[in-house]
Amino acid sequence: MSDMLVKLYELPGIEAELREQRENGVDIRRVIAPEKHIVVEWVRETFSAHWGSEVDVAISNRPPSCFVAVEAEQPVGFACYDATFRGAFGPTGVHESLRGRGIGRVLMLACLHDMLAQGYGYAVIGSAGPVDYYARTVGATVIPDSRPGMYRGMLRR
Repeated sequence: MSDMLVKLYELPGIEAELREQRENGVDIRRVIAPEKHIVVEWVRETFSAHWGSEVDVAISNRPPSCFVAVEAEQPVGFACYDATFRGAFGPTGVHESLRGRGIGRVLMLACLHDMLAQGYGYAVIGSAGPVDYYARTVGATVIPDSRPGMYRGMLRR
């Protein structure tokens, strides 16, 4: 998979979508330190150990660069940036049973808007899976000759 580039200064708004998610019982917010172990464990169990490691790093950043979607006092989704590389968005995921409700979109936008607020002009999406989705949602473009990309040579089990 190739890497993609996002112009952060051309992002769609987020406030209406945050409000809609809250009205539907989903709170999207920055992770705080005392819940780090809960979020990291949930990501490891729900997605992968690799993503759990990235989430651990993102929550340890100052300010934390990981956002969580919470429903009924439980994590249901997450999105991070500045985890493996500075300026990189990801990983991100939503529990399989809740996909299609726009939670992932709002998590991604929360991260990207926060990156802009932190002074970034662009974000890189490493090894972007749903290329068409990122292009349509945030205008991301494929970075030529970026395959295998930022994760080249990463240890795997």
